[in-house]
Amino acid sequence: MEVDIRTQLLSMVELEYQKFSAALIPNITNVLGVRLPALRKIAKQLAAGDWRTYLETAEDEYFEEVMLQAMVIGHVQADLDELLKVIETFVPKIDNWSVCDSFCAGLKYTKVHSEPMWAFLQPYLRSEQEYEIRFGVVMLLNFYLDERYIDQVLSALDQIRHEAYYVKMAVAWAISMAYVKQPEVTMRYLKHNTLDDFTYNKALQKITESYRVDPESKQMIRSMKRKVKKQVTS
Repeated sequence: MEVDIRTQLLSMVELEYQKFSAALIPNITNVLGVRLPALRKIAKQLAAGDWRTYLETAEDEYFEEVMLQAMVIGHVQADLDELLKVIETFVPKIDNWSVCDSFCAGLKYTKVHSEPMWAFLQPYLRSEQEYEIRFGVVMLLNFYLDERYIDQVLSALDQIRHEAYYVKMAVAWAISMAYVKQPEVTMRYLKHNTLDDFTYNKALQKITESYRVDPESKQMIRSMKRKVKKQVTS
């Protein structure tokens, strides 16, 4: 099965798209250059068939092969225990923001299993691995920024301590989305938090970049920026 899929992927490679895609994910060097809509189409076909055998035998040499697995997992039909095992097996394969964020966005069955999924995510938020933490954070911003969970989300984000760039950026992104969806609660948090300066200022920046925040609020947010001599860079 995998040979056929790889052959299929290789037939879809676009060299110009490969250059564009690779530039967006600077920390990896295994991008073929297959467009995401094409991967989604294959993923739906695989999920409708013997997806278990596919996931057990799938190879991880190319970015697109890992992304395809991520997409398939988002489409499969199974009971929650099996889904959690599949997710747990896949997460260690994540080594870039693109696979991480696409994977999380596809796990829409989280909406109907919010409580057990919340419990499942907690160890990832406490992990020492960059992309395990990012996985947990991006899952929170996708599925847990409602009134029921917002306080727990902000508390969890505030406790994350990791120097990796893609962790800090994920936390900043999550806080900015929290502000968009729950502005009053998030504003209280922004006034009393233990975030490092880089993450805090990035969160403010992302809030001001949102088209869903009004100009007056953006002006107030800008005034809250911390003045620091040196910040973390990518």
